Amino acid sequence: MQGWLKLILLLSFLLLGCGPDDKPEPRGKEKTSYVAANLLGYNHVAGTNINWFSVDGYRGRTGGFTCCVSLPEKWWPNMKVAIEWEVDPNPFPKDIPRFSDPNYEPYIEKHRANYRHYKAVTTIPEYGESCGLQVHFLPCQQVKVTATCHGISHPDHPIKEPFDLPEPARCPSAKP
Repeated sequence: MQGWLKLILLLSFLLLGCGPDDKPEPRGKEKTSYVAANLLGYNHVAGTNINWFSVDGYRGRTGGFTCCVSLPEKWWPNMKVAIEWEVDPNPFPKDIPRFSDPNYEPYIEKHRANYRHYKAVTTIPEYGESCGLQVHFLPCQQVKVTATCHGISHPDHPIKEPFDLPEPARCPSAKP
């Protein structure tokens, strides 16, 4: 009998964790619902490659859509995202040995040691309908994001910086 009682108590305890994840919102606060959205990156910096990036932990890539990032269905003021990315400052080396060359592995190891890692927090501008999140990588480790439904070549696309921008010899200091 004690065995059954323990089993019932254990099952009851385990089933408590199977309820809905929704927690009641404080009075006067609307529940936030999230949607899955495409994630797309654009590299505006000449002579570099963005190997990977992430937005709030969701991985993306430049040059194509990645599924998915979670965005609030409705925008709210001062909505921020944390972005991390890795840059290859020399994506097309001319002296790379052939794959079968015994110097290939040491070369690649040395090449990867030059990768740079960055982090930034930026604000998502207001959106009504989101068609995904676009991340634009600019010189001096600057990033801009938008949740526009317009493609990069559309005249109403909010980010107007050109591509193939040179990295300046000296970046302006960040504002405090």
